[in-house]
Amino acid sequence: METELPAEPAEAVLPVDQVAVARLYGEPLFRLPQDLYIPPHALEVFLEAFEGPLDLLLYLIRKQNFNILDIPLADVTRQYLDYVDQLRRSNLELASEYLLMAAMLIEIKSRMLLPPKKAADGQEPEDPRAELVRRLIEYEQIKLAAAGLDRLPLLGRDFLRAQVAVEQSLTLRLPQVEVADLSEAWAQILQRARLNQHHTISREQLSVREHMSIVLRRLQGRRFVEFEDLFDPERGAPVMVVTFIAMLELSRERLIEVSQAEAFAPIYVRLAYEPS
Repeated sequence: METELPAEPAEAVLPVDQVAVARLYGEPLFRLPQDLYIPPHALEVFLEAFEGPLDLLLYLIRKQNFNILDIPLADVTRQYLDYVDQLRRSNLELASEYLLMAAMLIEIKSRMLLPPKKAADGQEPEDPRAELVRRLIEYEQIKLAAAGLDRLPLLGRDFLRAQVAVEQSLTLRLPQVEVADLSEAWAQILQRARLNQHHTISREQLSVREHMSIVLRRLQGRRFVEFEDLFDPERGAPVMVVTFIAMLELSRERLIEVSQAEAFAPIYVRLAYEPS
């Protein structure tokens, strides 16, 4: 007598092209589980997101149209602490920043309840809320400026940069050369050539005694000779310098006399002796 075994349930064949709705521990999940349980605290919705204690405080003031220069600290502090209590249940580390501002609000409120102390110079005491008001005004100005910058068109968010593909031609195009380019190139070549010039310096033997004799020969047989006529500019500056030195030596040895009739008058030279 043969006993029939119970037939195994046929596995559901999934289509090959079906897309997985999720992955669980790396394995694809094609169907959502029927007994999926989501705890109530797993999903939280924050209707208002604040960037810090000042942002929350400014929100509470502007929402109720309070005068920022005359803040009713009792109402604002109460609403502020309600928000901090909600925040402490979910994120204690983030709530620490807001707790510091809450302590400051309570301190300011306590200072306002005490009788004000007059200053030593007789002036009115400063409002305990003054420092807080100043910080709130500065923060609001910066926040409005940041919002204005955010409204400006932004590349990638509001517009895209146009990109056009340009096919490069394979033909080699040489630049056009103008007459001014040639003139400038020629001027640069001349400038480099001047820097590479070679100078040949020759040494000329000049004797002071020889030029003393030349000056004496020019003065012989003449009563006076004008000072400028004793020089020869065509022979160059070295010869003129040696001639002047020769005249100084002749004057020192009292062989010539140099005279002038008056100031700015011509200078004359003559022999200081009568030749035999």
